[in-house]
Amino acid sequence: MKRFLLILAALWLGVVSLQAQDTTRTAPVDSALIGKSILSVLGSGVQVEQSAPVRQALEKHIHDNAAKPISGYRIRVFYDNGPQARSRSESIEHSLKKQFPGTGVYRSFESPNYKVCIGDFRSKDEALRIFNTLKGTYPTAFIIKESINYPR
Repeated sequence: MKRFLLILAALWLGVVSLQAQDTTRTAPVDSALIGKSILSVLGSGVQVEQSAPVRQALEKHIHDNAAKPISGYRIRVFYDNGPQARSRSESIEHSLKKQFPGTGVYRSFESPNYKVCIGDFRSKDEALRIFNTLKGTYPTAFIIKESINYPR
């Protein structure tokens, strides 16, 4: 009985120590800084002295990670599989590109549905700004959580 209690106590201590070591946390990113160098947002009165290898390492890190998808939000404007779905998705894509020239518009086909989404938003608040302008024209539009491209 003592052996059983001793083994049980050892297992409990192991589990508690493993839980205490879980320190993985993701810091929120300020979307206003996306695509900007930290040095460019410091202001004109700030002088940063930085060695060339450090600057090169930072630029290499930014370049290597810019193509990786990140978690964010898009607005699904169109989703249909009817006989006219392809032509409608093409016309919606074209009109969204005209209306929001700086925002990414994505048209895809996932059998049997055509989809049109807009945006690469880091937060739901950013998506809501454009969503509120779109909901009059596209009443079936909705915000989805999706892997997005790094905002330009």
